[in-house]
Amino acid sequence: MSLVSVSTTMFRRALLGTRLARPTAECHRTFKPAFASRSVSSSARLSTLTASETRRRPTVQPYQQPVAQSRVNGLSPTTKRTIFIQTENTPNPDLTFGFFDSFQALKFIPNHPVLPEDFPTTFLEYLSPRSTLAPPHPSPLAAKLLDVEGVTSVFYGSDFITVTKASDAQWAHIKPEVFSIITQAVTSGETIVTTVESAGADAAQEGGGEESLVYDEEDDEVVGMIKELLETRIRPAIQEDGGDIELRGFENGIVLLKLRGACRTCDSSTVTLKNGIESMLMHYIEEVKGVEQVMDQEEEISMHEFARFEQKLRQQKGPEATAGSPLDSAP
Repeated sequence: MSLVSVSTTMFRRALLGTRLARPTAECHRTFKPAFASRSVSSSARLSTLTASETRRRPTVQPYQQPVAQSRVNGLSPTTKRTIFIQTENTPNPDLTFGFFDSFQALKFIPNHPVLPEDFPTTFLEYLSPRSTLAPPHPSPLAAKLLDVEGVTSVFYGSDFITVTKASDAQWAHIKPEVFSIITQAVTSGETIVTTVESAGADAAQEGGGEESLVYDEEDDEVVGMIKELLETRIRPAIQEDGGDIELRGFENGIVLLKLRGACRTCDSSTVTLKNGIESMLMHYIEEVKGVEQVMDQEEEISMHEFARFEQKLRQQKGPEATAGSPLDSAP
């Protein structure tokens, strides 16, 4: 074989080997990078989405911090409560110094039950510091309120507290302390009224006994109608003003009533009895001839002292200088 033929044969083999190996190499280069690229790209997108979603979703950790913080401060979220105490003026003006924007009593609504759920009556009244400690219904809250200088009585309704002040005291000095005492009692869960056994003596508090307006089968028809009107029409309006009402009897066509709370010390209680209660009872019940207010011994003494005070003013400043003259001269 000649040298030319050998060289030609080797060249053809080399050329054929190159053509056979080129597609394999190209396919290998094309397939492998493409697969690697898709694999890396897919993996990157999944990790990016996962990380993004993890950052945006709320986790438990941020909500555990306030819980731990509140427990450190001594308040647990399960026992934390919102207190909103509303204060309302009562239609019981203080006319001692002729101030029409001053009221003898204020009504505090703590948005919390005041009397126990099974309490026999709708009110309880404390007129002295001793009554807050004596049986059958002592009250730590009433004791603290009556300890405030200038407070003369504390009245409990089913869901409100009426505080009455002395004539020479000002609400600007009393109200902040009263508000603070009531708020502290409600937030701490303190028992407002407790019931203890009495040794047979008279009750130290006003109220807490037998409900005077409850239905009794032994009542005659007229008394039953009087109780129904007092319970459904008259008592809600008086409770709205920070007081309550008791039925003391029905004799010879006269309904004997007792006003409580803010209405007990109100100078316009006579107007309330005559123009409001008496008119309604006489309108619906023809057997009713009039309404009279029953006064306790202490209230009679107070009214007597008030009359003497008015007489003293007349002697000093003339017949027109009475405690009620500012109201009469109001436009």
